Amino acid sequence: MRILAIGDIHGCSTAFDALMATVDLQPEDLLVTLGDYVDHGPDTKGILNRLIALHHTGQLVALCGNHERLMLQAYKNSALELPWLNFGGDKTLTSYSMRSKVGKLADVPDEHWHFLDKVCVNWYETDTHLFVHANALPDLPLAQQPEQILFWEPFEYPNQHYSGKTLVCGHTVQTSGVPLHIGHAVCIDTWVHGKGWLTCWDTISGRIWQANQSGEVRTAWINEFASSGY
Repeated sequence: MRILAIGDIHGCSTAFDALMATVDLQPEDLLVTLGDYVDHGPDTKGILNRLIALHHTGQLVALCGNHERLMLQAYKNSALELPWLNFGGDKTLTSYSMRSKVGKLADVPDEHWHFLDKVCVNWYETDTHLFVHANALPDLPLAQQPEQILFWEPFEYPNQHYSGKTLVCGHTVQTSGVPLHIGHAVCIDTWVHGKGWLTCWDTISGRIWQANQSGEVRTAWINEFASSGY
């Protein structure tokens, strides 16, 4: 069994498909996606379709990111739609548009809203790792973390969590295209919607797979990116 974490996807289906083909998900594997599936990239609709299909297999734990929260807030409160559109939501609606028409929130199917609102979770925990979108305070269990920390707090070399478990997150863009690994915490948002890569990390073996929007793939080991951070 592998426990695989994937960083922020942001509608980048070409990279996601190339990554999944390379990782070759097996029936016994568990896939943990760290949120931010929507906005910025060209194919939010396609990414959510893929994640919903994976969820139906029982192999996916999908975390909610700050971009999903903004999209949901825009759906529930029209006054919040424009700020979301200016934060990358315009690309999301374009992926749902019909022919030359401008996409609308009403074009997003109910199945997608259900996935974002009911299926995605705020955090996930195993015997060895803590999975969050953005960050976690070191002295609190995940169930007691403030939402501002879980969804918005930058990854700025946090202290080790009191549990001794390794923190795995996305959110803070690594424009280098490689994970930021400080031993007790790892950030794997590697800027796929820019000029970077989409990262998948096998948290058990340490293997890294990456793919970009050109369909290129590469592999490495997490310890190749170890940094003291101080």
